[in-house]
Amino acid sequence: MRIEAHCAYTRIALMAFAGICACATAGSPSAQGLAGIAHVAFRVTDVERSRSFYGSLGFVQAFEFADPGKPLVSYIKINDRQFIELYGRSDESQPIGLMHVCYEAANIEAVRREYVARGIVAPESRKARAGNLLFSINDPGGQMIEFTQYLPGSLHYNDRGKHGGERRISDRLLRVIVPANDAAVATNFYVEKLGFQEVGRESGACAAGHVLRLPGESGEELGIDNATVVANPRVAFAVSDVARTTKDLRNRGFRVNLNARCAGVMDPDGTLIEFMRADREER
Repeated sequence: MRIEAHCAYTRIALMAFAGICACATAGSPSAQGLAGIAHVAFRVTDVERSRSFYGSLGFVQAFEFADPGKPLVSYIKINDRQFIELYGRSDESQPIGLMHVCYEAANIEAVRREYVARGIVAPESRKARAGNLLFSINDPGGQMIEFTQYLPGSLHYNDRGKHGGERRISDRLLRVIVPANDAAVATNFYVEKLGFQEVGRESGACAAGHVLRLPGESGEELGIDNATVVANPRVAFAVSDVARTTKDLRNRGFRVNLNARCAGVMDPDGTLIEFMRADREER
């Protein structure tokens, strides 16, 4: 009887352990997760004009690529790990707006292997011009998604502690909201394949549609909404006080769209730049 009881207990323990393993496998990709949003890249009508716009918000250019005969590329610094990338057009046929969102991986190869195991076509990472590792994939709607790992010696790494911008209106990019032809399909891809967690749905002013939290501990978010609801992408910066930020923006000459949740200003190409509380209530 004691032997049978012991065997039954062992079977139960093994089944419980298997369940724990199954849950871990279905969770966020790799133990490393993602460190957060690394950058958002936009193709703009006029790089100088867009750079001046971000400069008015207190953000400073860290570096640029200005090759003869090629469009200018400007890297606007938010903090030591987050940037806005501004790409000029090589000709007027190139569409203006969002090019991609890039996420930082602490271990890019571990993340890539996990994605491949989940059935995603993810190429080997390569060293990009700025000196960091990089690979990209596409979501079901064809939108490019980038992943990067900062490396010692890269332009981003060497700029740590520099170009902070003393008049920055915010020092953290909290959320990116992107339009999708089918928000439900895109959301399912991010949750099932990339390990994002859907934490709520929003509607109305400053809403993000489906709100997804990045895997890992960053607390940063991706919003996905139907293109029929939001035609343009939006980026949201974290601030401690929306009312105080609104006053600051107006003092800098901005026309501010304001409601109880956030303040917003428009960039030269129609992208809405929002400022919202980082410590808002859990959904």
